[in-house]
Amino acid sequence: MLRFDLVTIFPDFFREAFDYGIIRRARNAELVAMQAHDLRDWTTDKHHSVDDRPFGGGDGMVFKPEPIFAAVENLTGSSEPKSYEAGTRVVLLSPQGRVFTHDLAQDFAANATHVVLICGRYEGVDERVVEGLVTDEISIGDYVLSGGEPAALVVIDAVVRLLPGALGSETSSVNESFSEGVLDYPHYTRPPELRGMSVPEVLLTGNHAEIARWRREQALKKTRRNRPDLLEEL
Repeated sequence: MLRFDLVTIFPDFFREAFDYGIIRRARNAELVAMQAHDLRDWTTDKHHSVDDRPFGGGDGMVFKPEPIFAAVENLTGSSEPKSYEAGTRVVLLSPQGRVFTHDLAQDFAANATHVVLICGRYEGVDERVVEGLVTDEISIGDYVLSGGEPAALVVIDAVVRLLPGALGSETSSVNESFSEGVLDYPHYTRPPELRGMSVPEVLLTGNHAEIARWRREQALKKTRRNRPDLLEEL
């Protein structure tokens, strides 16, 4: 079973998020377990402070390191810097991280057994958290969110659907966008005619070799139009 622990100041953000679709199916099948934890539970002052002003001046507030260290040490059972059991990943969701990709999701699905997701907010997190705790600093794209909570959902969803048994079809995740380095091909269903637009004839022929060839051509065409950068990497 793959276990996710989320460290956040808004645990209620996740209250219903895991009760739908593939994630719910995976939880019911005991393929995955997840729990959101309030970072304030690991504070020691009467105000339960999790942030403070940045050294050197500047706008905003910065997450204090002590509560995060206490949270990660408690959740991983390790008080040694980055000395975790095999399969444990401690992830900081941050605009400064490496971009989350399908390959990284596959790595987590295949090799991780316990993932702690730290949801940053404000101006950021004290860098000593990265230095002393984090195994992976991840960004879900070149933009800034109000906090790491939406990013955590993206990571969990992308990883869980790759777990064996999570999807209804074992080939579904193999045939999706990025699985072969290009975007997915176009999909069609009934009716065959809609407002002057028709389903491509080849999909109605039953000729699987021709259909496979058409799908590959269309996948490359869509990739060339929407994500030419992917073709440069092939």
